[in-house]
Amino acid sequence: MSGSKAVKFNTKSVVGPMQRLMATAQNGLEVMRFGGLVTEIVSSPYEVVERKRMYRLRHYFPDDTTPDRPVVVLVPPIMVTAEIWDVNAADGAVGILNQGGIDCWVVDFGSPATEEGGWDRDLADHVFAVSSAIDTVNELTGRSVHLMGYSQGGMFAYQTAAYRYGKGVESIATFGSPVDAVAGMPFGLPHGLVSDAADFLTDHVLNRLPITDSMVRLGFQALDPVKTAKARLDFLRQLHDREALLPKERQRRFLEADGWLGYPGPALTELLQQFVKHNRMMLGGFVIRDQPISLADLKCPILAFVGEVDDIGQPAAVRGIVRAAPNAEVYEASLVAGHFGLVSGSTATRQTWPLVRDWVNWLSGRNELPAQIERMSHEVTRKRPNTGLTRVVHAVGSFAEAGTSIGKVVESIAGQTLRGTVELTGEAARALPRLTRLGMIQPHTRISLGRLLAEQARRGPLREAFLFDDRVHTHQAVNERIDNVVRGLISVGVRPASRVGVVMETRPSAMVAIAALSRLGAVAVLLAPGSELSRVAELTGAKILLTDPENLSAAAETGARVLVLGGGDARQLDIPAGADVTDLEKIDPAQVAMPAWYKPDPGLARELAFILVTGTGDRFDVKHVTNHRWALSAFGTASAADLGHRDTIYCLAPLYHSSGLLVSLGGAVAGGSRIALARSLDPERFAEEVHRYGVTVVTYTWTMLRDILDADTFPNGHPHPIRLFIGSGMPAGLWRRTQERFAPARVLEFYASIEGDVVLANVSGAKVGSKGRPVPGTAKVELIAYDPATDEILTESTGYARRCADNEVGLLIGTASDAVDLSAGGLRGVFAPGDAWMPTENLFRRDSDGDYWLMDRRDTVIHTTRGPVFTQPIVDVLNDITAVDLEVAYGLPVGDRVLAVAAVSIRDGQRLGPKDVTEALRDLAPVQRPDLVYVVDEIPRSSTFRPSTRAVQAVGRPEAGERTWWYNRESESYEILTEEIAVRLFL
Repeated sequence: MSGSKAVKFNTKSVVGPMQRLMATAQNGLEVMRFGGLVTEIVSSPYEVVERKRMYRLRHYFPDDTTPDRPVVVLVPPIMVTAEIWDVNAADGAVGILNQGGIDCWVVDFGSPATEEGGWDRDLADHVFAVSSAIDTVNELTGRSVHLMGYSQGGMFAYQTAAYRYGKGVESIATFGSPVDAVAGMPFGLPHGLVSDAADFLTDHVLNRLPITDSMVRLGFQALDPVKTAKARLDFLRQLHDREALLPKERQRRFLEADGWLGYPGPALTELLQQFVKHNRMMLGGFVIRDQPISLADLKCPILAFVGEVDDIGQPAAVRGIVRAAPNAEVYEASLVAGHFGLVSGSTATRQTWPLVRDWVNWLSGRNELPAQIERMSHEVTRKRPNTGLTRVVHAVGSFAEAGTSIGKVVESIAGQTLRGTVELTGEAARALPRLTRLGMIQPHTRISLGRLLAEQARRGPLREAFLFDDRVHTHQAVNERIDNVVRGLISVGVRPASRVGVVMETRPSAMVAIAALSRLGAVAVLLAPGSELSRVAELTGAKILLTDPENLSAAAETGARVLVLGGGDARQLDIPAGADVTDLEKIDPAQVAMPAWYKPDPGLARELAFILVTGTGDRFDVKHVTNHRWALSAFGTASAADLGHRDTIYCLAPLYHSSGLLVSLGGAVAGGSRIALARSLDPERFAEEVHRYGVTVVTYTWTMLRDILDADTFPNGHPHPIRLFIGSGMPAGLWRRTQERFAPARVLEFYASIEGDVVLANVSGAKVGSKGRPVPGTAKVELIAYDPATDEILTESTGYARRCADNEVGLLIGTASDAVDLSAGGLRGVFAPGDAWMPTENLFRRDSDGDYWLMDRRDTVIHTTRGPVFTQPIVDVLNDITAVDLEVAYGLPVGDRVLAVAAVSIRDGQRLGPKDVTEALRDLAPVQRPDLVYVVDEIPRSSTFRPSTRAVQAVGRPEAGERTWWYNRESESYEILTEEIAVRLFL
């Protein structure tokens, strides 16, 4: 045809697309029929060597009988099948490890949908299953195992090894297994926000809705919808190319359908509560059934694989293991991989499993440690910069979707901002209801210890109430025990308002006894074991003594009626002949007929709840504590210390001390925190239980912490979960040492008057030694001019009390509520006609910032010829000297005058000279410096760890010599007291 060109027909242009279309159709039909392409890849051989209700134990390559091989036990997460370890067959975990001469065993939990009782499984079931599997493998192989786990399986590995105290475990290796929930929540979400969501889910969703395998699969796919959609699109685009798809087909089917399992509600509830909300993997105190565990008990080597672009097992969360397990050697291998890519896919084949093989062989002495495995730093840093560029490179290499990274960077910035806002808002939200309730308490309001414990039991019956001797007791169990003890008390004649002395060591039964008396409406008279019980019982009007087996003999010697409670299962009572003793444990509560008058928790705010006794000999101080006064301290402590459900409070302070009753027990109950009771002040046990219980707050009295610091069980920089020490009476030097040793934890020092409603707290901790400022919701305070010599309030020309100027020493008084009995020394007409105030027993000064500093008790001011000398500043200054261990200051009568004297004891290995004392006491005005400072071998302490001035005085006055120094006011320095000067001073 003229004017046109002939078009050459090419059959390839038709046949090629047709063949591609037919291949796509054929492969698509195969996928529809079988759920995927049929591959020739065969799973690694295994046999099930043990079948139990919770698991099946697989032994891979059972025909390989090579002797003396290292043994690994692999643990999958709950929501992924055990095939995760063999998803790549010869290129997967068991294949590569077996080729490397390692004996592989796998724990298979099965599906909760098909296993008997599967939907009722909790975390403890899985930990016990792994522990049982370890026992079996230990027995069959005669070797300890290298325990390994992916994601939550790695968490199980940590928990199981800690539960077993490392028995039968040679090392641990984990892959993307988070430990520190606060440091790295998935996708950078604020921990406070996730914690609140966890509460909602556990209370309203998980107790009604099973989490099926399809829900788990959809949930994980929804975490990264772009990647999921891209993977499916790539599969469809390559559906014509069977050879290209087959190598990844097992992995694709695993992720699309076959690899997912349902999640039992109880297990997920525990995960959210213990790991997400309370962060107990990191802090310790993770509860397995009723036993607390801590990763600090791990001592075997640990290898943690970190995915630098893992949004589920965030790098910071995974690296928390180095701080959670301070007694173990922790290593890491950092890979540019996501959560699934750590254990499956090309990165796992090329890097993860060869590194694991070399790790095991290194521990077995077969090769050197790979360079890519290095010791994990205690600093929370990233080994590679986790920037948008890193994510882009990873995204391009894995699924060519760089745009996702930009969103992640923006998400990270927004998440950090939101995190701070949520946490700050949460603190305010916790404090406001407490202060509101405190402000609403009136004299007729029903409020008591027993009532608050009952409220806690109603709100969360299965939440942990307290821990003791490595056992956890729930609110429900504690409440039932309290009610049973109430029935026993009623059966022996105890009635409301009865005064019952409680002589017990710090233990659960002591706390239950105090709470039971509160629930009954009786008055608990708290007595220190070893005190002068007969005299104190008579002084307080306690006709009945409630004791434990250890103090039974001392209680019976008083001649009072004695009730015995507690002592454990192996208790044996040594009852003195003729003693009136009733064993409450032998009373069957079900057989006690409750009288018509009984009403639980009848206590009103104005009514007497407790009596505290301090002092010895002829100087007993009896303090009456009303329900209102107890609630004031309880809610005030909870607010000032920001106590909440996430806290575990370690009660070092004995319950018979005001700090133990009002701060430890009161603050914990008002804050809804767990209480960990300490048997005694044992530094080694303290170090163990702080980690095992996950202690975040420690209570103290006076010099308690000196014993712990001197024992050096917590070296400087040693990781710990403690955030706060709360108590009263800590001297300034010990305060500084505590903060240095336990940084970044701080000290929250309280001051609380007993009869009145004054509560001060040094919340910021910035001024060491200060008692701080009034706690919101407590009494308004004033500092009024006071003459220590005459014990009189100084007034203005109007007749009203004169308010002190800044830094002037005066008497601290607080407004008296309607619940305060003014007949016990109250004041009226202080600043206006008819106003009501309650004076404290202490003198303070207030600095220009409004912070209060304790100067002395009214009855211990030293009255010298140069004027009053206050003892507390002397004690604080001397305690700040490194060489000084303990110290006391007192007045020494000499003829018709009184000398200000200070005694000190020296810390082991330290020296103290007059120059040290001179330099330290320059912080005091010359007239406030003691006349004498001398060294004693020992300063005894009371049962509450307060240095005993009386015990030092009883030894006698200081003698001349090199260990006694007098203050030369002309040279303004301390000098050795010679015989000549001593004669002149003591005349």
